[in-house]
Amino acid sequence: MDPAAAVAAIAANPANFSELVAQLQDADNERRKAAEAVFEALKEQPDLCVTCLVQTLRTCASVEARLFCGVMIRKVIYYRSDQEAKSPVLWDKCTSHVQAVTKQALLEALVQEPDRNVASKVCAAVSDLGNLIYDKAGWPELMPALLGMLSSNQQIQISNGLSVLSDVAPFLAEHLKSQLQDIVNMLVTFLNCGNKDVTVAAAAASTSFIEAYEDSQARQLLSPLVQPMLAVLGQLLSSGDEDEARDVLEMFIVLAESCARFLRPHLIPLVEAMMRVAGANNLDANTRQLAVEFLVTLCEAREQSPGMMRKVPNLARSLFELVMGFLLDIEDDPGWHSANDDSNEDAGSGELYDPGQEYLDRLALSLGGKAVSDAAAPLLGSWISDAAWQKRAAVFICLAQIAEGCSKIMSSASYLEQLSRMCVVGLGDSDPHVRWAACQALGQMCTDLGPELQAKHHATILPALMRVMEDFNSPRVQAHACAAIVNFSEGVETDVLPPYLDTLILKLLNLLQHGAKLVQEGALTALASVADSSQDLFNKYYDTVMPLLMHILTTANAKEHRLMRAKALECISLVGMAVGKDKFRTDARSVLGYMQSVQAAGMDPDDPLSSYMLQAGARLCKCLGSEFIEYLPLVLPSLLQSASADPDVQVVDEDEVNADDLPDDMEAISMGDKCLMYRSSILEEKATAVNMLSCYAEELKEGFWQYVGPVLKLVLNGVEGQSPLIKFYLNEEIRRSAAALLPSLLRCCIAAAEGGIQGATPAATAEFLRAAWTPLLEALRKEPEGDIQAVQLDSIAEIVEMVDKSLLAPGSIDAAFKVFDIVLEKADKRRAERASRRSTEDFDAEEAEAIDAENEMEEELFDQVATAVGAFLKKFGDDVLLLVESLLMTRYGAMLTDKSRGAEERRIAICLVDDLLENSAAGMAKHFNNVLPILLEATQADHADLRQCAVYGLGVMAAKAPVEAFRPHAATVAELMASIIRHPDAKNEDNDMATDNAVAALGRVLAHHAEALGPDGGAAAATLWVQSLPLKADAVEATAMHEQLVQMCEAQDPRIVPHAAKVASVFAEVLGGGTTYVAGPVGLRMAQLLHRLQGAVPAEVISSVLSTLKPKQQASYQAYMAGTVPE
Repeated sequence: MDPAAAVAAIAANPANFSELVAQLQDADNERRKAAEAVFEALKEQPDLCVTCLVQTLRTCASVEARLFCGVMIRKVIYYRSDQEAKSPVLWDKCTSHVQAVTKQALLEALVQEPDRNVASKVCAAVSDLGNLIYDKAGWPELMPALLGMLSSNQQIQISNGLSVLSDVAPFLAEHLKSQLQDIVNMLVTFLNCGNKDVTVAAAAASTSFIEAYEDSQARQLLSPLVQPMLAVLGQLLSSGDEDEARDVLEMFIVLAESCARFLRPHLIPLVEAMMRVAGANNLDANTRQLAVEFLVTLCEAREQSPGMMRKVPNLARSLFELVMGFLLDIEDDPGWHSANDDSNEDAGSGELYDPGQEYLDRLALSLGGKAVSDAAAPLLGSWISDAAWQKRAAVFICLAQIAEGCSKIMSSASYLEQLSRMCVVGLGDSDPHVRWAACQALGQMCTDLGPELQAKHHATILPALMRVMEDFNSPRVQAHACAAIVNFSEGVETDVLPPYLDTLILKLLNLLQHGAKLVQEGALTALASVADSSQDLFNKYYDTVMPLLMHILTTANAKEHRLMRAKALECISLVGMAVGKDKFRTDARSVLGYMQSVQAAGMDPDDPLSSYMLQAGARLCKCLGSEFIEYLPLVLPSLLQSASADPDVQVVDEDEVNADDLPDDMEAISMGDKCLMYRSSILEEKATAVNMLSCYAEELKEGFWQYVGPVLKLVLNGVEGQSPLIKFYLNEEIRRSAAALLPSLLRCCIAAAEGGIQGATPAATAEFLRAAWTPLLEALRKEPEGDIQAVQLDSIAEIVEMVDKSLLAPGSIDAAFKVFDIVLEKADKRRAERASRRSTEDFDAEEAEAIDAENEMEEELFDQVATAVGAFLKKFGDDVLLLVESLLMTRYGAMLTDKSRGAEERRIAICLVDDLLENSAAGMAKHFNNVLPILLEATQADHADLRQCAVYGLGVMAAKAPVEAFRPHAATVAELMASIIRHPDAKNEDNDMATDNAVAALGRVLAHHAEALGPDGGAAAATLWVQSLPLKADAVEATAMHEQLVQMCEAQDPRIVPHAAKVASVFAEVLGGGTTYVAGPVGLRMAQLLHRLQGAVPAEVISSVLSTLKPKQQASYQAYMAGTVPE
């Protein structure tokens, strides 16, 4: 049918609309799509559309038609024809007459609609319309109509009236404040009336009103609603109405999330009631779960009421034991023992098992490690030797779940010893479920408590895991032992794995050749992780491992082996990165040829090889470097396609979502009465692709030039219908990678321009910067996550360091500093909010510790901003002094002068001051007198990093301050530096950086202010300085000081001449370090001096140093002495 003609027919005879409504619900796709086209056209005539819907709602005999119209009225009043957020909605385009008729008709339907389902849609339509118009045109008839319904003697009208009242409470709150006491009295009456529908509706309305008012006076008036609501819950459970009881439990959860402090006066009866519900074995699992959700949500409400739940007597122990009981909701299932795939991993688990794991994790994070570990100790100690395997397994599942939240306590030496011993016992348990759980605990604890756990207890953990890998009767446990090896290997210290490599790799190869499919997949991942951790040590195994991996890759073509093939590719790429391109080059080209043939043949949409190829390609690129450029046309098209993929984001009414009808990978997030849905698999692939783009750009530089334009467009503009990657708020990883991409892409532009690549010019670089600068600043300003802001700030700093200063106009710089100020202002407000929690009645030591941890995260943000500001100072110097001073005064000043601030905050502020002193001559002159006392005081700090920044700043002053300003203080500074250098603990691991900086500061005083150190120019200080060389902890200061020593020797400085033997040994040691501790050309000058010194000092002085050098260091030394800079 022609939509325009059909609309005209409806206009001529509105009765035709009923036929359209029937067609819109037709099961036949073609007829329904044709009807939908007509309805879309009808919405372009607002009066006609709304009138037809309302008339059909009020007059049609068909319940289905009225139900449809009730739903569609809600949708069309908000409809925008051009999708612009600022354009008028359809309701605003209706004439005042149609609006008046519609409002009246809806209020009549609210009272008169006989069908319960239709009536609920009318309630929702009235609520949505009220929300839309109340603050604009108003709806004076609404409240009288509701009050009329609430005063009737018909229960259905009362329920419907309460339903609408619940929905409109948020936007009518201010209008109803004067009547609040009357409303509370009315709601209490309804809560106590005994009618199920009315009491549940009254509970919903009570919840809405409690949420709507935040001031204490209103909250006090609303407090009497809580106990009747709790009584309603009890009545529903007693009468077996669990569906309605779950509705009320969800209302309490809403209050726990948003109004935890409001519930404090009722806390004890609430906790007791919810504990009874959660522990009632006769109730449905979902009901019990919701009761625990309420309690855990209250535990998590730290910002509103810190420490409140820890004050409830015995709560931590009782709640922990109750949740541990959920882990017993599991039985042995034959499917679990199968290891063909991971689909049966949850076989045997009941409805409470997974929630129990989640709640343990959340409790540990919210109640704190001490409360939960104290509650856990007696129960776990009892259960680990229980006859029931369910309890023994629960011990290890619990450890896996609480390790993160209890990491501070569990990381102690005694705890690690106990935990490792328990896990080894679990790995040897007679029941495979327990052994599996012990693998789970070990793997998770290696992540949460590592690398200390691996470093201290590898001798017991690894052999026990390898024994489990031999158990071919329990393939699922074998596979999970491989997964634990992966966790063990990630982040492990380099000296831990080597003694075990021969045995471990042999066992993994055995599993690859003889294990079940799930075991083979796990062995591949474990082998990849071990190779990644071992790096060049894996060369020894390459010729044995790689042929087997290539065989799996090229022959595992059956559909059931697709994941194994994908994991083989992952393993090959990680092994290749470990051994390097010289060893891997030939096989790498074979792998790339294989990827090319697979891509040409095409893959099924659900083939995991597709996403694994994205990552493998980036690893191969990193391994081969510029040799990979010829393969870019192979990998980039699919990578850009994945980065552009649409995750099918939808916002729908919650009541329209049917979980059974959704694809397996469709995630749904509830947002009030709406639901945000998206395809998680597509989103994950998109995130991976964006991250891989960053790898390619960073590695290939000018070789990536031709792709800079398309990638930049994705980052800044996105594709049609999607947000730009840099503002893709649905996924943090995408925003993080997009921010990191920008400096990598800019580096490509600059390298391509320098290399003379066609189209790559300084003008193109300038155009890139103009396009990217403002969106990057805007993304930083709006970013809600501090860790992503850190990446964005790092990108800004990198960009400033890279570009010519002429490319950043004053306006662009001003804009950056304005955003920095906004970011820090928000951080200051968050800090103030956290500080206000210290004054609450439930505040305790655990909460103080949690706040300190949050403040530390905020300090990192201040540190990142200071680093970005430092980049501007290094590039623009005095030109940005006023901007820096403004930021210092408003955001960093208190960190410098407030003695109550922590050492880390003072360090951050002093680092910024150091940058100002070093890069702004005007700033040095202006602030010298104010800053010097601050730095002198900070040199005495116990905090090593603070001390380091202070002595570095004094060194900068010595070198760059006006001579007449610093000279009066030179002797004092020299003596202070000497005292730091001579301290007995000066060279321990915590202090070595600060000590190196003190040596450097002393060296600068010697170089620039010898006259102030006495007639001999500070000979004693010079002796101490030479004896403190070489420097190795701080490579930057080492390079500077070793060059200064060369200069002083070349000048035959009399303060240095007496120390020829020491100088010779320093030179020999430094030259052995290659270019780590000395710049190449300076190293050549150093070698010339050493040639001269060889005849002036005893031979053993130099030979004793050379005897300590490793072969590579010997080669570096010999290269310098032969007149060449080592590679």
